[in-house]
Amino acid sequence: MDSTNKFVEKLHVKQDKAEKNKRTQGNGNPGKKLPNKVHK
Repeated sequence: MDSTNKFVEKLHVKQDKAEKNKRTQGNGNPGKKLPNKVHK
């Protein structure tokens, strides 16, 4: 049981990271990108 809980926990962490990456990269939609770097 313990290993299953660890596996699920890791999976959730991975999903959270993937979701953040999608939001940061705009998911193929540059208009929705988060402004993290401003090039002058």
